Amino acid sequence: MSDVFLFREWPEPLNIQVLKDMVEDSLGCFGLHRVEWHESFLSIDRTRMLCHFIAPDAESVRIALRQLNADMRVHWPGSVHDAPGIAVEEIHAANVIVFRSFAEPVLLTDLQALEDGNIQCLETHRVRFMRTFFSTDQCRMACLYQAPDAESVRIAQRQAGMPLDQVIGVRRLSPESLA
Repeated sequence: MSDVFLFREWPEPLNIQVLKDMVEDSLGCFGLHRVEWHESFLSIDRTRMLCHFIAPDAESVRIALRQLNADMRVHWPGSVHDAPGIAVEEIHAANVIVFRSFAEPVLLTDLQALEDGNIQCLETHRVRFMRTFFSTDQCRMACLYQAPDAESVRIAQRQAGMPLDQVIGVRRLSPESLA
């Protein structure tokens, strides 16, 4: 099975009922293509969301989303990498996501070494790394953190010399949380 990620934006904040309707509308199409919506991370202002799907392949997700008329400008197949020794329940407490993009492919190990080498920056700002979603082409990633707020993560990342495109406060949504 493959992990596929989709980043979406809306001009107006979404409400929970709209999200529930989106999930309900997708069930038949996702079932047909064996796509499982695993989780999403909705921005605090409810205008941006990163969705994580699991499917036989990335094309299954593309077909299903296309049939649902989803905005697919920013999507990628990738892999999931958890922080060492962290429990799933702890990962579910992540409340900030950092998006990174690279002009050339990068090694995940190189980026992790850079962050590990500057761990004091994270600790000083009470930022805890939880999970990374890393693109197959090695040019994009989204990292989950638990922190007091998005600004703490932004400051810690800059002090550590980590590249970043966006830092967004989020809340995790799952099929269970929207049931």
